[in-house]
Amino acid sequence: MVKSFRGEFPFYEFDAFIEMRADMKGNQFHSLKVRHRYPQHSKDERNGLPLDFDFPADGSIAQLYAMWDMLGRYMDVSQPLPDIPRLEPFRHLDPTTKAFDEAGKRGRPATYWRDLYAKASEQELKQWREEHRKVVDAAPWGSRPDLMAQSVPGYGDSYTAEPEDVNDYGRFPNKADRFVERADAKDSTAQNKPDNH
Repeated sequence: MVKSFRGEFPFYEFDAFIEMRADMKGNQFHSLKVRHRYPQHSKDERNGLPLDFDFPADGSIAQLYAMWDMLGRYMDVSQPLPDIPRLEPFRHLDPTTKAFDEAGKRGRPATYWRDLYAKASEQELKQWREEHRKVVDAAPWGSRPDLMAQSVPGYGDSYTAEPEDVNDYGRFPNKADRFVERADAKDSTAQNKPDNH
């Protein structure tokens, strides 16, 4: 459930999209928007806008795909929390994650991220972040199944192809860009997910 000052709503009622904005000089930047699909139930009485959340991320559009992937994992209460530094202090508070960690499935000490940051130099952290950015940018985000097509009738018919490289969304349209067919959304276990390092 997504809890907000406008009420509680199931996470599956939210749609994600990438919003492009431009500053006064014409520079483009992108952010991940997550908006409630049924604005009549969640709109702000003052301005009539639907409930939505904005998730900015540095770098490429692939980073925004990774953010959406992380949010999906975070909201899936049947799975442990994503193994990221920001959530490490709270792993013991989530029953599914606590059971996962106590069974030894995490494969890391309880304070893995805290200790890593305490011992690493700024130069090492910068290098690891850059390596991780390259892994995220190289992940096949565009070829992953569209799970929304399973839950919203007719959604899958709205489009069937997308850019081969999701970062191409930032500069479309261009005749040289290549599209690929979207994978079927029937088997979500077959998704290619980058490691959460």
